[in-house]
Amino acid sequence: MNSIIKLTSLLSLCLFLASCVSNKKFNAMQTSLKEDLSQANKDLGICGEDLNKYMNKLSACEQEKENLKSTIKFKGEQEADLRAQLADTKKVRDKQLTQVGDLTVLSQSANENIKETLSQLERKDKYINLLQAAKTKADSINLALAVNLKGVLTQGIDDNDVEIKVDKTVVFINISDKMLYQSGSSNLTARANDVLGKIAKIVESRPELEVMIEGYTDNVPMSNSCIEDNWDLSVKRSTAVVRALQKNYGVNPNRLIAAGRGEYNTLASNDTAEGRSTNRRTRIILLPKLNQFYDLLNPATAPK
Repeated sequence: MNSIIKLTSLLSLCLFLASCVSNKKFNAMQTSLKEDLSQANKDLGICGEDLNKYMNKLSACEQEKENLKSTIKFKGEQEADLRAQLADTKKVRDKQLTQVGDLTVLSQSANENIKETLSQLERKDKYINLLQAAKTKADSINLALAVNLKGVLTQGIDDNDVEIKVDKTVVFINISDKMLYQSGSSNLTARANDVLGKIAKIVESRPELEVMIEGYTDNVPMSNSCIEDNWDLSVKRSTAVVRALQKNYGVNPNRLIAAGRGEYNTLASNDTAEGRSTNRRTRIILLPKLNQFYDLLNPATAPK
């Protein structure tokens, strides 16, 4: 810039002196002026290069500035995300703290429930032991009774006509109808007195037992002037046995129960003569009295 000012001043001076100096001096001055002009052009070129460099640096600075703006914006977004994550983490922490507090309360309650459950299980174990002891005792009594009955009843009696079984808490005796009754009626036969007399002796020796007599028929319809149907026949047959035990053998009637089951609760199919013969039967059931049964379940008798 200084070179341009200098050049302009020289040109003005030359014009001023042109009329005053000689050609030789003028040429000398002109040569000097050209050199100065050339130098000025060089300086101008250098200035232009410097200007380009500065412009490039400025552009680079502007680009860096934009990059910094983008970086700052990105960092700001990251910071916002981190703050949001921190807020969510705090919420989760607070929720977990609340849950831990709840779990503490639940744990205390659970401990109490566990204690109560263990106490209940202990009581149940004692009751189970009681039931097992009662069952063992009942099974032993029933087994002894069944063995006694078999020993007494099978003497002189066909095994096919009498069946003795233990079913759960009772002992029962199945007796075929041909041994006890006349055909198609509730009248007892002479053979009936033999077997009923033996049963009466067992019943009399076990006053803690009740005796239920159940009458059964097959499905062949039965009806006459004395009997209305199979229900009626089954009941009349059971009451005939009850009367015989009471009147002929002195069994206490308070211990006797008469029941008729008709043609139902069969043991075999009624489609064959053999099956119908099996179904025509009288069942004598030896039952422990209810108070005797409850005595077995008395907690005072439970094993320690």
